Amino acid sequence: MKIHQLSLFLENRPGHLIEPMRVLAREGVDVRTLSVADTAQFGILRMIVSDWPKASQALQNAGYVVKVTEVLAVEVPDRPGGLAEVLALFQAGSINVEYLYAFPFGRAGKAVIIFRFDKPDEAIERLRTAGINVVDSVEVYNSGMTA
Repeated sequence: MKIHQLSLFLENRPGHLIEPMRVLAREGVDVRTLSVADTAQFGILRMIVSDWPKASQALQNAGYVVKVTEVLAVEVPDRPGGLAEVLALFQAGSINVEYLYAFPFGRAGKAVIIFRFDKPDEAIERLRTAGINVVDSVEVYNSGMTA
């Protein structure tokens, strides 16, 4: 149920985002979703890719420092208040949502959000108990691909 996310630190300057994308393209690795958070001097590129071990190695070979983090892809009701309902499960207690971002994959009536929890195993249990689906990694890595 956990998914591997790659994170890279990039200088916050024009043109610095394209090179890691070119590295992945040359290796035939597809970016499934990504997020960029920035400060004045640097940015953090977080991404889910079709082949994270291959992508990680290629980016490291190109000189990037790559951090691999476990995240969860969680189905959220795709309607007003859907995300609030999921977040309410973590309002009280010891599990913290460190960050989240959208994923362009879903099923009818459901959106998928990438969550980084400080205690992912406990988060999975709480989500399952509430009847909320944590999307399997195979579905995420293969999303958008046709047979």
